[in-house]
Amino acid sequence: MVLNYDFSTANIIKNTHTITPPPGMLLFPFTSYTSLLTYRITTLSHYLCAIPKKINSSMKNTPFTQIHIGLGAKMAEFAGYNMPISYTGINEEHHAVRSNAGVFDVSHMGEFMIKGDKALDLIQRVTTNDASKLTAGKAQYSCLPNNEGGIVDDLLVYCIEENKTYMLVVNASNIEKDWNWISSHNTNGAEMHNISEKTGLLAVQGPHATEYMQQLTDMDITNLKYYTFTRGTFAGVENVIVSATGYTGAGGVEIYFEDKGDDAVKIWNEIMRVGAPHGLKPIGLAARDTLRLEKGFCLYGNDIDDTTSPLEAGLGWITKFTKDFTARPILEAQKAAGVQRKLVGLEMIDKGIPRHYYKIQNAAGEEIGFITSGTQAPSLGKAIGMGYVRTDAAAEGTDVFVMIRDKAVKAQVVKLPFA
Repeated sequence: MVLNYDFSTANIIKNTHTITPPPGMLLFPFTSYTSLLTYRITTLSHYLCAIPKKINSSMKNTPFTQIHIGLGAKMAEFAGYNMPISYTGINEEHHAVRSNAGVFDVSHMGEFMIKGDKALDLIQRVTTNDASKLTAGKAQYSCLPNNEGGIVDDLLVYCIEENKTYMLVVNASNIEKDWNWISSHNTNGAEMHNISEKTGLLAVQGPHATEYMQQLTDMDITNLKYYTFTRGTFAGVENVIVSATGYTGAGGVEIYFEDKGDDAVKIWNEIMRVGAPHGLKPIGLAARDTLRLEKGFCLYGNDIDDTTSPLEAGLGWITKFTKDFTARPILEAQKAAGVQRKLVGLEMIDKGIPRHYYKIQNAAGEEIGFITSGTQAPSLGKAIGMGYVRTDAAAEGTDVFVMIRDKAVKAQVVKLPFA
């Protein structure tokens, strides 16, 4: 995928205009419409007529924006993109992924190519994890520390060619910030390309996701180990990366491809052709959030940010002091002294849902922290959350109180993941 880009057009904004499928191109085969009635599309003309009513020209579109609108998704702005929040409801979509399979459009994510003899050197200096351990076909979770030991962003590092070519996948809201940060540290001349606007990305997640996707490729994706990837032809499109990664904890793959011609629509159609008859559904960002929270995965801007250190956030396992990187002395000192606060999981004992920035108190009424993420967990049937608390209140089983509308609602510190 990423090695054959024409980087001379790397700065072109992707799909800020309306994209109309070629005449005669269907979003789904007619044979699958019966099983897809809940998607609220009965004819192609109905789909095309609905688009102009909802396209928002002030936001960027992914290669799949019109498909989402045609499916009746609730759309909203996220990181500057017009993104699907839900289709048929958060709970239904959440359970579909946990029990079967679902497809997420995450084409708003950012992708950077780092190439050349100095590529690994740059990555080692700006990330906390040890990218020298990566061989071709492997990926790792990491973060970009700032000068104070906070987190610029969390990201994935893909090794395309050992010591030579890497792909960094960053959060959509931080693309410009991350690019500028990494560029400012590129003092040895690594070759950098921002391919975010030219890259499509679908996450097909769930226990049956790989089974369905294997039908679309000769690559062996069924036996891909977690955090490994392969590259080849997928759904008739060449140079596609299929990666055993995801943000749901439900298993499955993420599919990266160059956004050109009708490849995006072709890939979507083929995924739905093989998956929809077995119950695979399109899933919005709202269910993606409940899925990741049940697994205790951090969300940048909520659970981690420029003021939180990876050690406070429980990310010591991706912080390797065997190499030099930004703010290493600060984080080493923090590790030696012990952190003053920790990110913990909370399960509500009394009725109430913890929300972002709600205060947390101890039994004496002292403020000891705050909520970073919270929801009514569909898989658990109970309210859960994550938040930072003082270290003396971070032990599993500790009772704390979340302030909800000026009322102290009892909760308990629990081990992550929740489910």
